Amino acid sequence: MEERLYIEKLIKPFCVVLLVLGFSLSASAADYNLRLTANSNDQDEDYDGAVVFKNYVEAASNGAVSVELFIGTQLCSKGAECLQGVADGSIDIYISTSGGAAGVFPYVQVLDLPYLMADDRVAEDVLQSDFVRTMRKMALADSNNAIRLMTIGNTGGWRNFANTKRQIAEPSDMNGLKIRTVVADLPQELVKALGASPTPIPWPELFTSFQTGVVEGSKNGITDIMNMKFPDAGLQYVTLDGHAYMGALWWMNNAKYDGMPKELKKVITDGFYALQQATFASPKRKSIKAYEDFVAGGGNLYVPTPDQKAMFKEAATPVYGWFKDNVKGGSEIFDALTSAVADAESSMSDAYSKDL
Repeated sequence: MEERLYIEKLIKPFCVVLLVLGFSLSASAADYNLRLTANSNDQDEDYDGAVVFKNYVEAASNGAVSVELFIGTQLCSKGAECLQGVADGSIDIYISTSGGAAGVFPYVQVLDLPYLMADDRVAEDVLQSDFVRTMRKMALADSNNAIRLMTIGNTGGWRNFANTKRQIAEPSDMNGLKIRTVVADLPQELVKALGASPTPIPWPELFTSFQTGVVEGSKNGITDIMNMKFPDAGLQYVTLDGHAYMGALWWMNNAKYDGMPKELKKVITDGFYALQQATFASPKRKSIKAYEDFVAGGGNLYVPTPDQKAMFKEAATPVYGWFKDNVKGGSEIFDALTSAVADAESSMSDAYSKDL
């Protein structure tokens, strides 16, 4: 017994030293830890962007910032819930679609307004412009300075109309089709403007809904269509109308960002730039094989003519007025977007005049 007490007396000081040393080592390993969540999986562009962000920030900060990735629904599962987590600091970074954030910031639905951005080059220019700063300012004001929009990337390429019934070449071909939408108002207004019937269905239920005929179509990118195996549920017709760029909004707890020294803020900002570039590139590569697999499986791809594309835009035009009149902040953000699009198109035209 005495021998045991003697050994414990010898060991105890070393234990205390090890505990203190271990604490100091862990504290010095990272001054800031960021919890990043994406309600997706490792096949998604969101994951690609998150990995690039983590690697860049941890390396560029020389270990002062660590990033934990929570891919899936461990921390939260729905947009409003996740954004509340960002606001209260239980989540540091969260990526949402426009539909996922519309319940909190309704004006982000501007990204779903159809046929305003012609192609990747225009969209990528717009999403690196003052348009994003305008939306950031609006979101900070509406969240009592709690939620900061860091960047807007891409998640899935471009939205196209797809269905189980027939080829869609012009708006009249959509008459009567039951098209799946999210619960946000704007996508439903668009579907109605084109003569179809909007049917809000949760994403996990969509495969079965195609099989049973609850819905007959959707508005998604080809990588999402193939990753979810929707052709196996009967989705065989895709019209490449490219009506909306699938924006991914990356949010951060503003207090966490503001609490960092300027040099680390720069690292975080540069990290989000690297993330954005990764998400711009990822769907371009993934869509090549996705389209090949869709056609190989018997899928029908249709590319509208310029005249048919103009018909789609004309049919959808009333949605612009609805957005400006019915969405809080709609006019301001609509003007910011259309101004950024005009600037991007002008810049491209100037570049073509020099390069061609």
